[in-house]
Amino acid sequence: MSASPSSCPSDPSGSSASPGVPRRASRRTVLAAGLGLAAVAAGPAVGAPRAGAAAPAATAVTGSKVRNLTGPAETGGFAAPWTDLGIPVRCPDGSMLFVCGDTFDGAGVGGPDWRAPVALRASSPSLDALVVDGSVGGSHAVGLVPEGHENNTTAIPSDVFTVGGTMYMHLMRGVLYRTHHSDFWRSDDNGETWQYLCQWPGDQYGGQFQQKTYAVADDGYCYVLSSVFNREIASDLLLHRVRQDRLGDPAAYEPWGYANGAWAWGNYPTSVTGRRKWGEICFRAMGGGYALTWLNMDVLSMRAQFFALPTSDLFTTPEQTMIVPTTPGHETGNAVASPYGGFIVPGSTSEDFHIAVSQWYDNQNYRVMQYRINGLSS
Repeated sequence: MSASPSSCPSDPSGSSASPGVPRRASRRTVLAAGLGLAAVAAGPAVGAPRAGAAAPAATAVTGSKVRNLTGPAETGGFAAPWTDLGIPVRCPDGSMLFVCGDTFDGAGVGGPDWRAPVALRASSPSLDALVVDGSVGGSHAVGLVPEGHENNTTAIPSDVFTVGGTMYMHLMRGVLYRTHHSDFWRSDDNGETWQYLCQWPGDQYGGQFQQKTYAVADDGYCYVLSSVFNREIASDLLLHRVRQDRLGDPAAYEPWGYANGAWAWGNYPTSVTGRRKWGEICFRAMGGGYALTWLNMDVLSMRAQFFALPTSDLFTTPEQTMIVPTTPGHETGNAVASPYGGFIVPGSTSEDFHIAVSQWYDNQNYRVMQYRINGLSS
């Protein structure tokens, strides 16, 4: 692993964030508070041209668990029995990499050997046979970037994606939900080693550029959606575009916004949908159009939207509920206890849609699972 800073500020460690509560207490508290409970009504974005438009009601679909992707039986052999997120990305060599967040060895969450992020590998990318059979680090999954967790800082991935022969990873650095900065890394060897590219301050656009997700388009651009990384704070959803050959240049990110009666690239960014409390978000080019999935905090659910263009009107695009919450011991179909994540698995179509769902409700139930979602309308 190497960390080679570019001309951007070169503080990839995240250690300058203020101390706070440990991640394992904070995230568990947030999930428990949101389980089946309404937070605040998702209101329109301030200043948005469609501020009076109500978001359509979510439609019902069905789903089922395919398998556990991580856990003591699945990934304990890589010293990663306890991990989450598992953002799936197709590597240039054809394998599937799952980039995970806070990872522990030992008897449960909070055990020894805290690492973040780590990467677990499935040599076959088939949706019907996704089984982790390797890791970056071999029998001991290693932290992909320098992160010492001083004062409970960590490095949480928000997205990992591939352009040609290069993989890119976006991380949120600092104490959980108090992002000091986000930074960006690249790998040219299928995720085995990562080189530092650049970073963004945590307070950019009022914090609404902390959590980013990238759709790789066929027009030479990546389209980037972003929000605050804090489930307790209502946030806009902002859209940028950046040329694929300038992904590591923060000055190349061009915002999409409404000004002087029109939407245009280069305007100050305007929310592309109603302001709400966002959990994890995932934006992908798929089937000639685009798919967005997210953890919705009001009410707790995982939702999806399908639309034709990155600039389509998301205020009026139907929201479809994929995963609903339940309590431990009552999981069936698409009902999951303490769900979060919900990242689209490469190879998915609207007719055969797979997502990586995380779960955490006690120290022995902290994992990534594969779910197939049925009945989505694109």
